[in-house]
Amino acid sequence: MSMTHVLDQIAEAAGYLWQKGWGERNGGNLTVRLDSGCDTLCQQNGQPKETVPIGMTLPNIAGMYFYVKGTQKRMRDLARDPLANGCVIRIADTGDSFTYATAPVPPTSELPSHLMVQDYLMRSGSRYTATLHTHPIELVALSHHRAMLDDTSRPNRLTQTLWSMIPETLAFAPLGIGIVPYEVPGSTELAEATMAKIRDYDVVLWEKHGIFAVGQDIMDAFDQVDVLNKAARIYLDALAYTAVHPESQPEGMTENAMQDVQRIFHLPKQRPC
Repeated sequence: MSMTHVLDQIAEAAGYLWQKGWGERNGGNLTVRLDSGCDTLCQQNGQPKETVPIGMTLPNIAGMYFYVKGTQKRMRDLARDPLANGCVIRIADTGDSFTYATAPVPPTSELPSHLMVQDYLMRSGSRYTATLHTHPIELVALSHHRAMLDDTSRPNRLTQTLWSMIPETLAFAPLGIGIVPYEVPGSTELAEATMAKIRDYDVVLWEKHGIFAVGQDIMDAFDQVDVLNKAARIYLDALAYTAVHPESQPEGMTENAMQDVQRIFHLPKQRPC
């Protein structure tokens, strides 16, 4: 995939995030692994080789290039000009620092968390190249309800609820959604908890905060969140009807109906590599 195509995808996704109200002010982050063709970009660009420490060693992504969103940059501006509101970095061969391959735009404090996940994806042989953090309104709203945060069963209650709202949710988000209890944004604890969940899910809910998703590219990651948030909106709209008609509770699809969807679409029981 060419650099131009990747930047176009990033701009498109950023525009959708802003339009949906999921990227208020400078909210949200994204990181995309790029191919080796960026060696030429780095050589042509001739940026000063300032070395920026990551704060950890990530050997599996050593020498690789990533597009990263800049600190305090808005998604609506990134949609207009990705390289003025983010940049391409190259991870050092030692895996513990990076240099800028395009005009320097300092990345956000959440970059180490994104790179930790990218390192895991490389180590596990995953085909995923993109990580996305955003604030989808309806999914965050559900995270304020304690019952929806029960993660003791598989699938958890939130996943089961979202799957039951519309067949497409189960078809296009067959792994459901993992849940991470509240942690301080940008903290090591949040990164480690996300790492534990991303082994089993493509999308992870950060309680009272937002969503972290991975995908084959940034649009794939966006689509996963979009599908799940649509189901959350349907559920909340159904609950709004219940407020007027207490005798009518949202039913959702039956277990048999969901099993039919799984069978027809040949849905995976676990994440494919």
